[in-house]
Amino acid sequence: MKLPKYPLASSEKLMTFEFISEGPRGLIHKLVRYQPTNLRGVYNLAFGDKDHETGEIDDTIISNNGDSEKVLATVVATVYAFTDKYPDAWIYAAGSTKSRTRLYRMGIAKYLVEVKEDFEILGERNDDWEVFRENMAYEGFLVKRKSKK
Repeated sequence: MKLPKYPLASSEKLMTFEFISEGPRGLIHKLVRYQPTNLRGVYNLAFGDKDHETGEIDDTIISNNGDSEKVLATVVATVYAFTDKYPDAWIYAAGSTKSRTRLYRMGIAKYLVEVKEDFEILGERNDDWEVFRENMAYEGFLVKRKSKK
């Protein structure tokens, strides 16, 4: 995606990324964390505002900082960085609410042509997986970097 992105800071193993959203509500620290799941090679993408007291992700806050496309592009940049280091990883993502999952679906759909150049993308419906299609309601998403030819 050739969209503006925020500068990223990351952990050495590229499991955690941090950036700062800038907008009318001020500077909001964001975290993206890749967490191993109980399935080998599958990582959960956790994303949200950084809780300044705990240092953890709060994925319930609605920031409304007027920069959602830039934030999305920055999160996608972490997916590229993570899959550069871990090319066989599958990444699972779902919103903390149905409306957030819908926003993720809309973001994927908006850039689907570009996304499909680099990633396999599946949508979860009724506890089953299918190739991602636009205008379908999904409960979650799985993405994997396509092998470089």
